[in-house]
Amino acid sequence: VQLQAFGGGLVQAGDSLNLVCTVSNGHFAFNIMGWYRQAPGKQRELVASMTSRGERNYADSVKGRFTISRDNAKKTMALQMNSLTPEDSGVYYCKYWYRQFETWGQGTLVTVSS
Repeated sequence: VQLQAFGGGLVQAGDSLNLVCTVSNGHFAFNIMGWYRQAPGKQRELVASMTSRGERNYADSVKGRFTISRDNAKKTMALQMNSLTPEDSGVYYCKYWYRQFETWGQGTLVTVSS
């Protein structure tokens, strides 16, 4: 299973970004997909996750601003990030779970300037 994340960049506070993660060679119909982020000097943290049935979970810090979505037919996952703040900066990773298997994408850098 290979994951590739796209869409990071340098934006200003208040701006929006849309991250996309593509999945190759993996089951997508019954898995869980998620976005994590890691800021410099901090632990990687879960931002949002979504099951194939559409159940979503968000970190409290992003509720109301970020929206996770997935297209099971295209095997992609997206994270729409609105009202970005400098605290949202970090490397964003997509993660794939299927039964006991899990894997990570390579990460995409998001930098939000104040």
